[in-house]
Amino acid sequence: MAIRERKFGRTDLVITDMGFGAAPIGNFLKPISEEVSNAMVNRAWAAGIRYFDTAPLYGHGLSELRLGHSLRWRPRDQFVVSSKVGRLLRPAPRKSIDFAPWVNAGAFTLRFDYSYDGTMRSLEDTLQRMAIERIDIAFIHDCDVFTHGAEQQKIYFKQAMEGSYKALLKLREEGVVKAIGVGVNEWQVCHEALKQGDFDGFLLAGRYTLLEQDSLDEFLPLCEKRKAAVVIGGGLNSGILATGAVPGAKYNYSPAPQPILEKVRKIEAVCAQHKVPLPAAALQFLLAHPAIASHVPGTRTVQQMEQNIAWVSHPIPQALWADLKSAGLLRQDAPTP
Repeated sequence: MAIRERKFGRTDLVITDMGFGAAPIGNFLKPISEEVSNAMVNRAWAAGIRYFDTAPLYGHGLSELRLGHSLRWRPRDQFVVSSKVGRLLRPAPRKSIDFAPWVNAGAFTLRFDYSYDGTMRSLEDTLQRMAIERIDIAFIHDCDVFTHGAEQQKIYFKQAMEGSYKALLKLREEGVVKAIGVGVNEWQVCHEALKQGDFDGFLLAGRYTLLEQDSLDEFLPLCEKRKAAVVIGGGLNSGILATGAVPGAKYNYSPAPQPILEKVRKIEAVCAQHKVPLPAAALQFLLAHPAIASHVPGTRTVQQMEQNIAWVSHPIPQALWADLKSAGLLRQDAPTP
């Protein structure tokens, strides 16, 4: 089977090693119809995917609304949902809202709120938008430099540890959520959070991929030691590991710089020698590390989802990984399938 189950770190949760990343159904960059959104969730279910990740940010609540609708009549004990805290949504006239980068999103404004009370309200609002009785995993969202800038991040991270973290601890103790963590774009923030707090897992976007493995230095070893699970978002580095080094290829949500394009071309060449699609190698690489429980590639169409399933099933010879390492394109200490 392409999709398998894995234990989520030290918790009793079992999730599938590929999840459904629900950011695109929040109409990221361009709209997706209700029919396509529902069809993707149904296809994910048919493929055996039982882990679904969303957030209030995604489409200003639209992702949670759509995902909840599609899962509403599924047996609740057969799937795992993660969502996030750190932002509150408030109703507002559409003409007054800056939706970028979302399109035709929910009629809500967003504001950061990492306070204890704000975290409690955020999770309550998520449950209402999704029309389900519980969230399994709650991540503190975007308390990173990428989102806030270097100086403001220090302030927001402190607020998150003093507010959101304490609220999530209480909710975990009460059994309202089963696991708590942090979801950001930087492994350094995850590492600092794990040093300071008793977290079960992390959602790390784009910072452990076939292109970059700096999180092997400190963060992933500490996760292994503490039995903290990691979910990888952005495992294709915002697109370049899916498209290859084509003109306009995206890396980290922006046009890829020349050094990244050059490295991807070299990785592509090795993959071509072994008749392995670049994205197949990129997605299968993620799951070789023992701390990584799942990855959540985003899809815009059922066809893209079918392609992801095919990529994680594609046979890859061991020689591919050896050649990438000997060429200096993959760290020597990076685990491989």
